Amino acid sequence: MNLTTENSLLIGSILLFISLIAGKTSYKSGVPVLIFFLVIGMLAGSEGLGGIHFNNPKIAQFIGIISLNFILFSGGFDTNWKVVQPVLWQGVVLSTLGVLLTAGAVGTFVWAVTDFTIYEGLLLGSIVSSTDSAAVFSILRSKSLALKRNLRPILELESGSNDPMAYVLTIVFTGLVLTPETGLRSIVPLFFIQLSVGTALGLLFGRMGKYVINRIRLDYEGLYIVLVIAIMFFTFSFTDFVGGNGFLAIYLCAVYLGNQELMHKKKIIKSFDSFAWLMQIVLFLTLGLLVFPSEIVPVLGIGLVISVFLILVARPLSVWICLYFFKMRQRSRWFISWVGLRGAVPIVFATYPLIAGVEKAYMIFNIVFFISLTSVLIQGTSLSLVARLLRLTLPMKSKMQTPIDKLLYDSIKSSLTEVVVNRSSPAVDKKIVELGLPPTVHIAIVFRDGRYVIPHGSTVINEGDKLFVLTENQEALDLIAGCLGDCEDDASVEG
Repeated sequence: MNLTTENSLLIGSILLFISLIAGKTSYKSGVPVLIFFLVIGMLAGSEGLGGIHFNNPKIAQFIGIISLNFILFSGGFDTNWKVVQPVLWQGVVLSTLGVLLTAGAVGTFVWAVTDFTIYEGLLLGSIVSSTDSAAVFSILRSKSLALKRNLRPILELESGSNDPMAYVLTIVFTGLVLTPETGLRSIVPLFFIQLSVGTALGLLFGRMGKYVINRIRLDYEGLYIVLVIAIMFFTFSFTDFVGGNGFLAIYLCAVYLGNQELMHKKKIIKSFDSFAWLMQIVLFLTLGLLVFPSEIVPVLGIGLVISVFLILVARPLSVWICLYFFKMRQRSRWFISWVGLRGAVPIVFATYPLIAGVEKAYMIFNIVFFISLTSVLIQGTSLSLVARLLRLTLPMKSKMQTPIDKLLYDSIKSSLTEVVVNRSSPAVDKKIVELGLPPTVHIAIVFRDGRYVIPHGSTVINEGDKLFVLTENQEALDLIAGCLGDCEDDASVEG
């Protein structure tokens, strides 16, 4: 069966339904849901029960880039800067030097045990050098792991920020395999341009995005989600167009926006969490369709050898070198070494040699697919067990909440106060999003002109408004004085 314009939506919707049912089964069985998505794609493929013929690396790469935009943006938007800041340098070192060391170790090993040239080996090592953000985010959250100290922020920061380095290495060594006479000197300027331009534009578009989201007046709340998507795609595509790293730019833009007060921020977080899950399903299904199981069988032996070396040697070696100068318990280092999950991102990167026409591209693709499959299956299923064996788990009540988790609780405060806005208040004629309210303060209802109004970020405060303010404690209530100014405190009811 060939995919056509007429049947693609029908087939896609059926596969989505099957994937959702598989996800429910995955949650009960403990097997990572990403494995089911890949397997469903393989079963639906030309050599599976579905018989769907799909062999277009360009389309698969395009779908992969679109999906990674949503996955990286969602992960960055969900990153709490206050939590990440104490472990920033650990994450940065792991996502840069760690990727380089992993790529070098795997590439050298492949060159030593196969007939690959050194550049072909380093190309394979580069493709599998980064941990997969989709795999790490989904597995950590689906298993609800409550980890001690700062382990979870380190893992999520590393997985969300190390794809750019792997992408640059993949592009560089793809070029070196095709034109080996250019030499390694070409890496340095490309690295500098990609990372510096990506960083600068990511932060710039983040600041501009905040201004646009909070200043523009749209008639419908749903259009703000569309606006954020437009900012996301523009950030990636423009950065890539001028020679920067689009993946890095989009992640930094999302991190900046996620830590600002934005219009309809709760809706944006919820929407992008759904988008990220949808894109994970679409991405893994597409890559499952692209692979031919019969072509994986010949590389099972070498694929298993490389996968074992990556899991047990290359990843631990790079982690221990990167974290050598940081104060951290050995148990934590071993756990970070184990959470070197490879998922869809390496498979997407493996399409670049295919499209470029590298001689051993199909062999590299099949090896990478097998490595990703074994990584998610072996490491993903054992995360909880390894964490318990290393005594790194916490009781569930101590689990650190992400912004997604906090959406369920951030409206539950302990004190309700009525505040009347006077003429002299600096809040008059300002939008709520512009007031700079502390995160522990929430304006629940506005009483205006004899009627109650449920406010949102774009609601403008008028003179004479009575605000019903929810706060967690008296300290939080005291903080709103600087935001609302000279207002009358009518009453306070403890919850």
